[in-house]
Amino acid sequence: MYDNKFLPKLSQNLLEILEDNEFYDITIEVGNDPYVKIFRAHMVILNYRSSYLRRILSTNVNRNRNDEIVAHIKLPNILPETFQIILRYIYGGRLSLEDFENDSFLKLQNFCTELVSKEPEKIFNSIDFTLLSEKCLISLIQHDNIQMDVIQVWEHVLKWGIAQNPGLPSDPSSYSKDDFNSLKNSLQHLIPFIKFYNLTSKEYMDEVYPYKKILPKDLRENLLRYFMYQQNLEQMTIVKETKIKSVDSIIITIQHAELISKWIDRLEISDKIKNSYEFKLILRGSRDGFSPNKFHEICDNKTHTITIVKVKDSNEILGGYNPIVWNSGTCFGITKESFTFSFKNKPNIQDYILSRVENERHAIFNSGSNYGPTFGRGDLFLYGSNFYDESYCYVSRLFNYIFKPKAEVLFEYVAETDDDISLTPGTLVTILEKNHDIGWWKGKNEQGKEGLFPSTYVKEIKQIGIQLDTAYKESIRETSNSFSVEEYEIFQIMKD
Repeated sequence: MYDNKFLPKLSQNLLEILEDNEFYDITIEVGNDPYVKIFRAHMVILNYRSSYLRRILSTNVNRNRNDEIVAHIKLPNILPETFQIILRYIYGGRLSLEDFENDSFLKLQNFCTELVSKEPEKIFNSIDFTLLSEKCLISLIQHDNIQMDVIQVWEHVLKWGIAQNPGLPSDPSSYSKDDFNSLKNSLQHLIPFIKFYNLTSKEYMDEVYPYKKILPKDLRENLLRYFMYQQNLEQMTIVKETKIKSVDSIIITIQHAELISKWIDRLEISDKIKNSYEFKLILRGSRDGFSPNKFHEICDNKTHTITIVKVKDSNEILGGYNPIVWNSGTCFGITKESFTFSFKNKPNIQDYILSRVENERHAIFNSGSNYGPTFGRGDLFLYGSNFYDESYCYVSRLFNYIFKPKAEVLFEYVAETDDDISLTPGTLVTILEKNHDIGWWKGKNEQGKEGLFPSTYVKEIKQIGIQLDTAYKESIRETSNSFSVEEYEIFQIMKD
């Protein structure tokens, strides 16, 4: 019979062996002067738990050595702090990301977070789910992008809490006051992260209300009033609400997608969804690339697309809806149904700006040069060859559009230091800063690299600003400053 306490205890015992100063038969010298540390270990464990150390032991340790002589190996190309974490994993089979400082393993953490939020059932349906620590479970259910209905989250949290109290009856109607208090104590730190108000009245009454005594009194009373009111509304309404099941996004949540669906149907935020739309992901910058060419390759001739943009170094989300086709020709697309929008702070879905097109003849701008998805005349432009780093949304309805200064490269220049950029004749370089005193300018070449270059090797191109009138009702940003794109996604919207 499987004992779920055996493996954790075995792991702990092996770690105690590692920390014991007796019975070791090998010392490992790790690092370089002055950062060197000696570790004591056991060859039999290293040999069977690490193929890397097995190879080192096979070539550096004499198998015919005297058993009383402690073997010794050196690992100079690894930090002692890192090796200590690895050694504890070899013995105990556990790796805590809290052991790493600063941004170590940040990509791994982000990957795990994204994986868990998109496929939480892999965790919830695991046989070891109830062994999760409270801290791990909180980090899972509080994630904004978790692709799971609230009722399922509640059911699994409840399952976890009951497992922490194995003596509880299976039927809550048989619970004593002490039983409810025990379950309440186990779940008190998890309850605040469950979005009860996103449940239906039936889900609340059938699945949550029987456990109402484990909820804080204020929350319990507020939920009861809310769902009694919702139940009355549901009985009076004829339109049946259709919810979006999921959205394959690392930028927006299902709640954002439902709100955008209402905007497409010209509904208010408080209205029920009339149409269930499928958000089919067709482009993601981090997967497909951030170049305008890739955008046109994937999205040209496709209709009913939603563009979602994550602004670099902020929580700001920008976007736009284009019901007509994109194309690579330089022209405007005409439509009455497009709109742009922004969420100032991703977690707060209520803090948004919706701007519908007013000048329908300039609703969509198509260009095959350095432009990605572009709305209006400066309303939302994704522009630039390096992560759309010259993108912008103009605030004023009437604005002066002034290009960043550029220069044509006349002579080849090969970078001599890390601070320089190389120049190729016939290409263009964007001028970021001029220093006439020393004859060197700072700029960015067509490969997107920034650095210094000799000003005598280029010829500045004079560009004339033009005055344009925006096409949408209001600006979706508070500043006209250019921004870079950290991530962007494009979805094709289709009715289920």
